[in-house]
Amino acid sequence: MVIRMGNAKQTIEQGNAILGIEFGSTRIKAVLVDEENMPIASGSYEWENQLVDHIWTYAEQEIWAGLAACYLDLTKDVQTRYNGTITNLKAIGFSGMMHGYMAFDSRDQLLVPFRTWRNTITGEASEQLTHLFNYHIPQRWSIAHLDQAILNGEEHVKDITYLTTLAGYIHWKLTGKKVIGIGEASGMFPIDIETKNFNQKMINQFNERIANKNFSWKLEDILPKVLVAGESAGCLTEEGARLLDPTGNLQAGVMLCPPEGDAGTGMAATNSVKVRTGNISAGTSVFAMVVLEKELKAVHEELDLVTTPSGDLVAMVHCNNCTSDLNAWVNLFEEFLIGMGVSSDKNKIYEMLYNKALEGDADCGGLLSYNYFSGEHITGFEEGRPLFVRKPDSKFNLANFMRVNLFTALGALKVGLDILLKEEGVKLETIYGHGGLFKTKGVGQKIVAASMDVPVSVMDTAGEGGAWGIALLASYMIDKQAKESLAEYLSNRVFGGKTGSVVKPDANDVKGFDAFIERYKEGLPIERAAVDHL
Repeated sequence: MVIRMGNAKQTIEQGNAILGIEFGSTRIKAVLVDEENMPIASGSYEWENQLVDHIWTYAEQEIWAGLAACYLDLTKDVQTRYNGTITNLKAIGFSGMMHGYMAFDSRDQLLVPFRTWRNTITGEASEQLTHLFNYHIPQRWSIAHLDQAILNGEEHVKDITYLTTLAGYIHWKLTGKKVIGIGEASGMFPIDIETKNFNQKMINQFNERIANKNFSWKLEDILPKVLVAGESAGCLTEEGARLLDPTGNLQAGVMLCPPEGDAGTGMAATNSVKVRTGNISAGTSVFAMVVLEKELKAVHEELDLVTTPSGDLVAMVHCNNCTSDLNAWVNLFEEFLIGMGVSSDKNKIYEMLYNKALEGDADCGGLLSYNYFSGEHITGFEEGRPLFVRKPDSKFNLANFMRVNLFTALGALKVGLDILLKEEGVKLETIYGHGGLFKTKGVGQKIVAASMDVPVSVMDTAGEGGAWGIALLASYMIDKQAKESLAEYLSNRVFGGKTGSVVKPDANDVKGFDAFIERYKEGLPIERAAVDHL
């Protein structure tokens, strides 16, 4: 993270700093920003989900312990850098990994352990709700978890008075407000883009579906209120201030923006909330989001529909596998060098191998690879088997080998994006890249540009992450001008003048990637055989 010093001490002392905290899958991160939305301090806390009774979860007490520890780490950074103490803030925003299931009773007690997005236990509900709504409902969505609990006959369902997500839960406990940002809400239940609220027709359909259960609640009774970016979502209570800062230094009364999910904060952090823009996050997994001009023509299981923090429709392609297999091959080359007694920096190995891929044939010389460390729903695999295949007459050299491993890192994503961009005819003018695939300058951008046939931008701020994204949303709430949209605010007042790099697609590379993806699709039975027999 790039930390700017400047007048940070004065900003903190005057209570003008803005705080963003995001609960990721493996790390809780806090970022403090100044009046120009630049980071001036940070903190973090490492945590990990647990498999308890076949459910991926985080203990409730770990949520609060992690929040307090992350904030404490931030205050230590402030003390070290500026010899200062945070007593007041201009605004706060909370974000978390989207989806999942947190159900509470009339005493505000958690009825069952938090069920995270990672669980794949709602297949029956997902399929039935998709058919009922004629709208794709992924397994990880909150409504799928609720419906599956009903199908399972789980006793706790009748006692539900409130259903929310991790971000919504934290916000509720710190403000007393049962609200949620529209981007996060879109991962709970489908959104009506016109009303900027949960889709009432589908709510009615769901209520009719469960009418024979005679629950004391209807779906609209237990869902949070939906807010859009820029709206006030309440203030930090005394109790909330102590949950965040047990030392007692932080004052109550700070304004909070609507809690958002990591998809929405990623869009904010990459300036990709405008129509015909998108962002791609490429690391261990990979996902791409494209802001749409209108509804899609058909329902596609490969495409999830969510929204920007302002409520514009977004199509998401999410894949489980990206760089894990690629990293494994790089580790093998590093092991070879060590065995030869050659000392080399790991970053230099990546740089050399990535750049070597640019020397390869456009179509990877006929090589084929699948990077499936785990299952891949886009192509219908419940398990993965990393696989490299070549014909005797394929052009097998280091350049083509590295190129095919970079191509296949985007293979499943390409399958989903072709549905969006080719079958649905969605227009995309530029996409913003972030994540490990883009660390070697220019290479990841060039490969993504070839796969999507669209310019790929990587900003200098691409590594700031979702905690910075939710801080930007809090800043927008406080500082926006009359009728200033989030897209205008980000483009003009956050990213205006920021440097970055743009790589345009090369026609020969695009043709080569298309040839590779046809080979990739044709070879899926080979991967299926590997799963069945290895």
